[in-house]
Amino acid sequence: MAPSRLTTIAPPGPPPTRPLTTILPPTVDTPSFIIAAANKSYKHQYANVYFLRLQKLKETVAQKARDRWQGIEGDPKFVHKVLEVEKSQLSYIVGTVYMDMPLKPNILEDIARDNSIPPPPPRPTFYSKDDRIMLEDESGRLELVGDRIADARLVTGAIIAALGVETPNGEFEVVDICFAGLAPQPENVTMEVDDDPSHDSYIAVVSGLDIGSAAPSDAPIQLLVEFLTGEGGGPGMQARAAQISRLIIAGDSLAAVGSSFKPEGSTEEKETKKSRRYGYDTAAFSPHPMQNFSAHLLDIARTMPVHLLPGETDPSGVILPQQPLPRAMFGAVSSYENFSCETNPTYLRIAPGPDEEARARTLLVHSGQPINDMLKYLASPPNTPLSIAEATLRWRHIAPTAPDTLWCHPYFEADPFLISTTPDLYLVGGQRSFGTKVVTEKGNDKKKCRVVLIPRFAETGIIVMVNLRTLGVKCVQLAVEGELVGPGKAQVKREPSPPS
Repeated sequence: MAPSRLTTIAPPGPPPTRPLTTILPPTVDTPSFIIAAANKSYKHQYANVYFLRLQKLKETVAQKARDRWQGIEGDPKFVHKVLEVEKSQLSYIVGTVYMDMPLKPNILEDIARDNSIPPPPPRPTFYSKDDRIMLEDESGRLELVGDRIADARLVTGAIIAALGVETPNGEFEVVDICFAGLAPQPENVTMEVDDDPSHDSYIAVVSGLDIGSAAPSDAPIQLLVEFLTGEGGGPGMQARAAQISRLIIAGDSLAAVGSSFKPEGSTEEKETKKSRRYGYDTAAFSPHPMQNFSAHLLDIARTMPVHLLPGETDPSGVILPQQPLPRAMFGAVSSYENFSCETNPTYLRIAPGPDEEARARTLLVHSGQPINDMLKYLASPPNTPLSIAEATLRWRHIAPTAPDTLWCHPYFEADPFLISTTPDLYLVGGQRSFGTKVVTEKGNDKKKCRVVLIPRFAETGIIVMVNLRTLGVKCVQLAVEGELVGPGKAQVKREPSPPS
């Protein structure tokens, strides 16, 4: 009989552990978007929002224009009010852009519409060749013309400076424009370059889970939960998941409720009234999507902190800033301290530890409604959601089209959507596809912001991971057999890190 051979099995190594990160309190430059009870008044006019915006940015834009156009031929002078421009005199003015667009929704037409017929579906775009661009301030409004302004990426509400000459027709022919540029950015103390990359901390961002839709994506969402909790994949995938310190869900977690319009007086409308109880239609309402979502949140929150933002399709108020979803509606996970319901938009300041504020990263996150609304104002292509997100940083405003075509709260004392400090990371949820870019200020490479478009998970199966040290980006795509990638596999796509 041949002697038996024993094979020595190496002992398993230590299990992977998640890096710990800390949420720092907001600052003056990264304010909270919570609407206090004292400010929940709708008696104020929305015009005050535009006035506050122009008042806050006018001097900054004017100074930027002086630096840009100082010493050019013609020696242009700054005219403080748009209606004080002199004909045939080269000058520059600062004001708020207003887009006169024939296809833009008209509230007066909505009020006059016959309520017995369903409203027409919303237009995918307001853009047309008949659009006119105006510049206005407290004195009045002036139409901007010329090839330079026609090719510019502008939407209602943006604060700009325009250089040009008034024509005999009373129009202002523009030869150049100027924006406020990136807001100031404090310098962070970065880690040493020889730090072990395997110890880097990541945040995971996902958007558009669309739970409860007609075409449910339960299997990919289950794969997502297993990936985040480290229960799926091999050792390599588990080691990658262990680097995720916290999860951000950027809106549209629940599917939109379908339209239930029925003509007034019809049999269907009468039957619907009979089935209503406590304010909703008991025949159409189902609590299962919320119960499923709460169960997934509970599984994830047991392993990492979770930040939940409301979105366009979530059961939250439609006006911006959307207030946090009530914690009580999420059942058992609401008792976890690491589960946070955030506003939309929101600022998050994340540090490697409680005593490492100097190495903190500032994140600006929203669920995508401002970018999706601004895209309706522009020709696409050449304009893209990524180029529009970059433009908002240079305009120093998150949602310039609010309150024109994007509903927002009628603020009276301040415009909270102004960007006072350039964030390190700008995350935009609810997008059709992934995109990223490092935005820098011309002549100042130290001032930079990584813009990341978060695609809808229900349609793409993509979860985005961002390295908090280098701001490098990875995409993990999850799918089941016959969808996207393959049978229960995950694919990792990497984006280059920004220059140090």
